[in-house]
Amino acid sequence: MNASTNPIRVGDELPPLVFGPVNRATLALFAGASGDHNPIHIDVDFARACGMPDVFAHGMLGMAWLTRLLTHWVPQRRLRKIDVRFAGITHLGHIIHCRGKVVALGEIGGEPCARVEVASTNQYGQTKIAGEAWIALA
Repeated sequence: MNASTNPIRVGDELPPLVFGPVNRATLALFAGASGDHNPIHIDVDFARACGMPDVFAHGMLGMAWLTRLLTHWVPQRRLRKIDVRFAGITHLGHIIHCRGKVVALGEIGGEPCARVEVASTNQYGQTKIAGEAWIALA
């Protein structure tokens, strides 16, 4: 279903997106693209010195994947608000499943919108990011 051409209804599920498996090249490319060169994401020695078994994905990489889920469903200009919480670390090898579901219709500043619950989980069903997004209906 494409929300750009069909009316949005409570209960609609967004077409899921899958990313990964997460690897070092993905993390290096995201660091370069985002400007986030925190060594915990790209330097295994640094990560281990911090008590981690290895490097792990940037939280904002996971957020970018959830946003891509939304923009594959509606044009970016219809995004009004995204509010999420980071619930777990995305480790190397994780395959990330992004999903969304329309749970309510309402308004933001008088504009008709849909509230969409969004979440990403790994291949083991562990939640990595969860929250909601508000999408303009027109």
